[in-house]
Amino acid sequence: MGLFDFLKKGSAPPPPANTFSKKVAGPAKLVADKRAQTYDRAEAIRQLVEMKSPEAAEALLKRFTFTIDPSITDQEEKEAAFDGIVGIGKPAVDAIRTFCEKAEVLTWPLRMLRAILEDEEYKAELLQLADTFDTEYSRNVEPKLQVVAALEEVSGEDVRTSVERFLEDVNETVRFHAVQTTFAQGNNESIDALVKLLEAEESVRIKNKVCEGFAAKGWKIPETLRERAQKALSDVYDFRFQTDGSFARR
Repeated sequence: MGLFDFLKKGSAPPPPANTFSKKVAGPAKLVADKRAQTYDRAEAIRQLVEMKSPEAAEALLKRFTFTIDPSITDQEEKEAAFDGIVGIGKPAVDAIRTFCEKAEVLTWPLRMLRAILEDEEYKAELLQLADTFDTEYSRNVEPKLQVVAALEEVSGEDVRTSVERFLEDVNETVRFHAVQTTFAQGNNESIDALVKLLEAEESVRIKNKVCEGFAAKGWKIPETLRERAQKALSDVYDFRFQTDGSFARR
């Protein structure tokens, strides 16, 4: 489309991303400005908090895209923005969900969802986020890691099946937390997936975590899988794999 095409009758330029109403736009610009004066940014946060609207929540979320010095000021501003968003309640969830799609770190938005939503609603949001991640290489693995770790706090068959696929993630730390979350579900139907992990796993740290989980839960590996598990544990020395399929710490 040419420059002057927008001047034709019935034509209009597409709206810029993250457009805000006139009332919100000014404070939103300050909240998102790392170089703004601390007082001005704090005042902008206060103004948005008082609006108590989904649009204000969207603007406040921009404060979580950067950090400032000193760290105590950074924390205070983020706590104020956090309280304001949580105070809006469920109308803020759509903005939080959209923010999570591109956020480099999910610490604060996950805290918001936990504070706003009931247990089952929170679990549903975590599972929806988990579904957006694959198990391949990612430049920034932190959001995936945080969601897998957060799923440890909830339970259900849907959580177990969602997390099990991360036992095959290419990132070692994700696999480690997936093991921990899998055992937190307390469902021994995951034994097959855990044995499969042991066979493919090169990280002794993860193998030890699996053994620790089996020992803590008192689970036994079925006889049909014991030979495979025994071979996979040849480089593990902190735990003893016993003839009945159970694990004991040496």
